Amino acid sequence: MNKKLAVVGAGGHGRVCAEIAKTNGYEEIIFIDDADLPEVKVSGRVSDLAYWTREYDVIIAVGNNNTRKVLLDYAEGLGANIATLIHPSAVVSPSASIGRGSVICPGAVVMTGAVLGEGVIVNTCASVDHDCRIGDIVHVAVGARVAGTVTVGDGVFIGAGAAIVNNVSVCAGCRIGAGAAVVSDIKESGTYVGVPAKKIK
Repeated sequence: MNKKLAVVGAGGHGRVCAEIAKTNGYEEIIFIDDADLPEVKVSGRVSDLAYWTREYDVIIAVGNNNTRKVLLDYAEGLGANIATLIHPSAVVSPSASIGRGSVICPGAVVMTGAVLGEGVIVNTCASVDHDCRIGDIVHVAVGARVAGTVTVGDGVFIGAGAAIVNNVSVCAGCRIGAGAAVVSDIKESGTYVGVPAKKIK
């Protein structure tokens, strides 16, 4: 049977997801977006998503956590079959758990016993080490490193090249700046930057 996927979001991350989907056996891929973008053909608007869910799996391919949550909730409310995409070059432990709607990008690593929630992005060459607990709608950006036994709350953004040392917790709703180093628990939401990471707002 022809596997079909509707990619909600036709920007850069959407095109990444479409390429990963091809490696996952999807033969027909369309883009859904409220904007017309020159790089891809947009087949429909978000308000029309219910029509496409009749025959297509759905992936929410938007990097922004807040927008991704809204769209994922909307698609789930429509009864859509939410896809999970894992690039074949990613290393994912057989004992790891990956929530639906998540995307594991090329070169990413998810190690033993890690548990990822729904709608998580582990971006290109990022890593989530053993026994981590990653909440829903988290984005681990390009090259970021999450060491072993880390707990990350819902909606956290971990910037490119950032590192979180082992055995710490990051509360929900935080933004960790690019290149930051989190060396102790973060208990208050906000934006954290620097080495060691400190709250700026």
